[in-house]
Amino acid sequence: MKKPINILFISAVFVFVGCYEPKDTRIHLREEIRSDTLDSSIVTRPVSHAFSALIGEGIGISRAVTRRNNAGFLELHIEGFNKSYETKRFRYRVEWLDADGLLLETKTSVWMPMSAMGKSPFSFKVVAPRTEAVNFRMDTRKWE
Repeated sequence: MKKPINILFISAVFVFVGCYEPKDTRIHLREEIRSDTLDSSIVTRPVSHAFSALIGEGIGISRAVTRRNNAGFLELHIEGFNKSYETKRFRYRVEWLDADGLLLETKTSVWMPMSAMGKSPFSFKVVAPRTEAVNFRMDTRKWE
């Protein structure tokens, strides 16, 4: 009785180990190029796309880093990921704050366009226009 269960278990292990592909996060293979997997096959893909739209998956910011460049200006580096299967287009605006937390009036605090491909990481960099900036406030909105 145990022998068929052991053979079934060992076979399942070989199948899953054989399907494993090491993933380098710096390389992104599109669905049309890469091999189908159990979670994204030609059969399950329409269901996963519909489910993604149904639950309203979108972009997320995973990291925001600030640093001073050699000229003394504050740089903001944003990294994120589009969880949706669709390309997401949005606008962002960065406002710069001084040491007291007050808004620095600048002409560069305008809404900038951005788009992120489906199921892909994205990043962008913004540089403060004045050296007095010590912090930031970022806002996003839908691209109309």
